[in-house]
Parts: sequence; C-alpha cells; structure tokens
Amino acid sequence: MMRLAALLVALCLAVPAPAPAMDDRARDFVAANLLAIFYHELGHALIDIMKLPIFGQEEDAADVLSAVLIDALYEEDTAVEIAYATAQGFLGDAKLRAAEGVEVAYWDVHGPDLQRYYTFVCLFYGANPEAREDIADELELPDARQVTCEEEFELASDSWGPVIQELMDNGAGRSIRFLADHRVGVFGKFSADVIGAEVETMNADMSLPKRLLVRVEACGTVNAFYDPKSREIIMCTEFAEYLADIAPN
Repeated sequence: MMRLAALLVALCLAVPAPAPAMDDRARDFVAANLLAIFYHELGHALIDIMKLPIFGQEEDAADVLSAVLIDALYEEDTAVEIAYATAQGFLGDAKLRAAEGVEVAYWDVHGPDLQRYYTFVCLFYGANPEAREDIADELELPDARQVTCEEEFELASDSWGPVIQELMDNGAGRSIRFLADHRVGVFGKFSADVIGAEVETMNADMSLPKRLLVRVEACGTVNAFYDPKSREIIMCTEFAEYLADIAPN
C-alpha cells in the first residue's frame, strides 16, 4: 500500500500559506494534522458503511486507523514528518486545555489527549521499531510502553489491514465525492486543497462499497465529524485555523 510518490506531504504542499503569520513549518503542521483527522473520520465512515464489528470504543478504533494509514500510505521520511506533526497536535491540544484550566473530560467518548498521544506514538513506533527507536525516545514514549508497541501495531494491522486491502482490491472508482465551499476564506481553501487532493488519490487507489461524501465547510466551531445519516464527513474550516494557532514555534 506504499505510495510511490508522496501525496500532499507535510513538507511539500503546493498551496499558499493561509495567513501571514503561518510560515512553512506551521503550514506543514496544519496539513499533516488535517490528514490525520481526515483518516480518523474515515475510520468512523468505514465502520458504518462496512458494518465493521468494534470491540471497544469506536473513537479508539478510528485513532488506530489513522496511525495505520499514515504508516502504510507514505514513504518513510514523509510518514515520520506526518507522525511527528500529528503527535504534536495531540500535545498542543493537551497544553492548551491545561493553560485554560479545562479539566480532563473522562466521561467523553474520546480518550484524554495525552493518552491518545502516547497510543499514537506507540503504534507508529511499533510499525517499524528498528528504524523508529529514536522517534520513540524523542517523543518520550516510556520504555515500559515501548516493549508492547510492536505487538500493538501487529494487532492494529491485523484488524484494519484486511479492510483496507478489500477496498484496494475493488480498484479505482469515484465512491468518495468531494465538495468544498471556497468562499470561507484562506483557511477554507487550504483545507479544501489538502483534503480534496487526498480524496482524489484515494479514489485512484480504492473503491468503497457505498458512496461517501466529504465536505469542507464552515461550522461555527472547531470540529470534524462523520454523519451516518447523510453518510458524509465534515471537515470544518475552523479546524485549520485552530491548528495554526497551536502549531509549535
């Protein structure tokens, strides 16, 4: 499933920076996190469309797919850049909430930001532990967790791998439709460029058993979600602006 040519990678996006204060590094951070978020929402869509059995929290399963796809779809250097940015996104969320005095919502369907951070790092490291040992150390994954990461990724790959392979075996198609409202400003255009290109590439690689609509639009809040009633993924343009705000200096 490795892409021979990296698609819309965090290091070589051809779209303009959406704001004067957003340099190339911040732009790469936002693009990588938009892709990771999109893969997460795609997980929800596949669970619904393909009626996949989930033994546990669906949000956790969607996070796992995001890590599996980042490892599978990109050449190593690009995958590492996207993984670093995604991990930093989880850390940025946690730091912002702590700075604002927001308590951890243990009742929420999403796991705490720091737990999602460590699980993502563990899965990415576990996919290629020999080559990614430095990554695990740099991102401060405790040794006690590192020892289980290879097995954790193997379980993730055994679970999601056959699903992805089935879609690839279906061949190219137009099962994923993309719509974007470019009138919502530069962050909307940036989001549309990133997600639209990814949808186009996915359509060239695979087909879903049912149609899926992916939309980029203003929502009035920082969010991204899958709506099973209309069978569509909504990527809110506010997310790109939020990611630009929490991008590491």
